[in-house]
This record gives sequence, C-alpha cells and structure tokens, in this order.
Amino acid sequence: MSKWYPKNGRVIFHVDMNSFYASVEMAFNPDLRGKPLAIAGNPEERRGIVVTSSYEARKFGVKTTMPVGEAKRLCPNLIVMRPTFDRYRAASKEMFKILADVTELVQPVSIDEGYLDITGCEAQGSPLEIAERIQLRIHKELDLPCSIGIAPNKFLAKMASDMKKPMGITVLRKRDLPTKMWVMPIEEMYGVGEKTAEKLRKIKVNTIGDLASHSSVELKQLLGVNGERLRNRANGIDQRPVDPEAVHEFKSIGTSTTLAQDTTDDVEIRSVFRKLVNKVEARMKNKNVVANNVQIMIRYHDRKTITRSKQQSEFLSSGDELFYVAMHLFDEHWNQQPVRLLGVTAQDLSEKSEATQQLDLFNFEQYASKEKLYKVMDSLTEKYGENTFRSLKNIQEAKVTTSFQKDFLDDYKK
Repeated sequence: MSKWYPKNGRVIFHVDMNSFYASVEMAFNPDLRGKPLAIAGNPEERRGIVVTSSYEARKFGVKTTMPVGEAKRLCPNLIVMRPTFDRYRAASKEMFKILADVTELVQPVSIDEGYLDITGCEAQGSPLEIAERIQLRIHKELDLPCSIGIAPNKFLAKMASDMKKPMGITVLRKRDLPTKMWVMPIEEMYGVGEKTAEKLRKIKVNTIGDLASHSSVELKQLLGVNGERLRNRANGIDQRPVDPEAVHEFKSIGTSTTLAQDTTDDVEIRSVFRKLVNKVEARMKNKNVVANNVQIMIRYHDRKTITRSKQQSEFLSSGDELFYVAMHLFDEHWNQQPVRLLGVTAQDLSEKSEATQQLDLFNFEQYASKEKLYKVMDSLTEKYGENTFRSLKNIQEAKVTTSFQKDFLDDYKK
C-alpha cells in the first residue's frame, strides 16, 4: 500500500460534480433524465444566459455563457429552467459532508468542486479505492454524478478530473505528462483563458508541451509573473497545499447583471447600479467587512468589456458610499455606447473590527453623525426585520441571487 502514498509527496483529489445544476434538477425530477436541459438566469428574456447544461444538450453545441436564444436554435427541444440555488446549496452541503468523512483536509473552491489531501489516509485503502467509494457514495446517496482527478498536486488533480466526464476517475502522475497532458491544446490548460491562449500561439506555444519547454524569460516578458507560473504548472510543479481555511480568505465581493435590453438610459443604468450595490452591501454586512476599493464592470452591446476601479482613502461599508463611487467611475469612463452588462465589486476588504478609520478634522463630524444613524438602523432591523427601511432602501433586492459567491461553502461543517 505504501507505493500509493509517497513519503515525501502528497496524494491530492479534485472532485468535480458533473453538470451540477442540471444534475441536481434531474435528481429532483427524474422526468428530466436523458433530456436536453439548460439552466439559465432569465429564460424569458434575451439576457438569459446558459449557466450550465446537461450532456444531452451539449451534444447539440449548447455551452455555458451562451444566450438562451442561440441555445434554442441549436437545440429546438431544449428545456430551459431557472436556477434554484437553495436546492444546489443543499446538495453541495451534503456532497462536502461526504468528502469530510474521508479527511479533514477538504478545500471547497466552488459550489460543485473541491480538493482533498488524502496523504494520511493509507488505512482506508489505495487512492483509487477511496475515489471509487466517494464517487459511488455521492451517486447512491445524492443521485449525482462526479469526476475525480488523482495526482500529486492540486493543478494536476484539476487537470485529471476534466479528462474523463461524466463519472470518470483519472490518475495523473508526473511521468504521465508527456502522453496525457502535454499533447493537449494550450487552451485546454487550466488557468489559460482565451486571450492568454491567443498570446501564446503568437510565440508558437500551441500545446501544453510547448509551454512546458518554452523559454521562461520570453514567457515572463509576455505574461509577467503568470508566465513563469504557467510554465511550472505545465511541468507538473504546484506547491499549493489543500487549505480548509482558504474559503474564508476572500479579497472581494461583487455581483453583476445582464440588462434585459442594451440601453443608454441614464435612469435605468443608475437603478441597476443601486440594485447591485445593495446586494454587495448585504454580503459585506454578512461577512462584517469594509472595502477600500470599488471596481465597476461595463460590457457594451458589441461585448467589449472594461473594468475600472478607484482606491479610497477611507473605508466604505454602506450602499450609499459604494453607489457614489460606482456612479463616479461610470460617469467618468462610459463612452455613451449602449450597455449590455454592469457589475460592481468591493475590493481590498478588511474585517470591520480590524479596520482603523483615519478620521481627520474635515470628515470626523460626517462619520460621527452617520455612525449614530447606522446603529439605530441596525438595532431597528434586528428588532423588526429587514423590511423596516424598505422605503429608504430595498433590502430585498440585496438577497443573494447568484451562486458564484462563496459565503456558504463552509456550511457543511455545521
């Protein structure tokens, strides 16, 4: 058994749920099994974007981020459903509980995937036996499929889990790289996006193997420090540990929305920003943090996307403060072209208890007066509920409606 557990190395799993949202819906309603299914944010309107799709739908070319209209053209019989995030969170929580029964070293990275370090689990069997038991248990108890990558580090485990879907188990060792990974196109490497792939192809890096053997100096000149990091990963080098506490280490809280129609209407744009900052404010309050930087994202009708941010000399916590900075950024950088998507992100977060507000002669009275108001609002909200100030600020709009934030990923421990 010791041959599976090296003395100076690690054995890492990456567990990836297959077509998670669609699979959960099929487990909830068996009538959906075997049918082309897509989960989309707003199926009735053009802004409906495919979040995920079943493998039956993918055979027709339906892909994540594809507009619903295009997906239906490719697959006329496509069933499109709104996401039910409470259902997905419940399934995610149970999935991570199963993983935690194997080892305490579990690191959730999203609602449907996570890493395990099973280096100390020799008594439970070989890595392959443990992976098979995990996969079988998730399928039997939750009626959900998953793929598992087994490797000596996190990067290779992630690559391995993508190699056989659905319900695959893949072992990827460093000696396997020339035949299993280096032959893959560069855009299939985890961490290489479309734009990075375009840059790499210009210097004749077409496969992961090309990247592994390319000059580190040229890669660093092209991509900065990320060039060297990607080259190391291509060579199977990744020293990152599986960290169960990493889920708490977040540096930003943000949200975005695609508009029902491309617009230049200033009133509508400001209304959208207000809803976005309310959501960000609610999540900041839940995590008890303040922000020192605000970033906005603007995507135009031609899909051109820009992000602009502004560092603050003071910590921000209220929706009004976030809204003021966001609108200032928008007014400064909007090119007057029709807008398709807007986003707001609070960055450089600090725990409220640890943040020291530098109050000077010019802003002390402003903050002191606000602090009393905030305390009264908080106490009344605690006593009478969140709708107390609905006329002032629609708190209901601040409810989390996206799965892409990670505030709940440690719920499985409760």
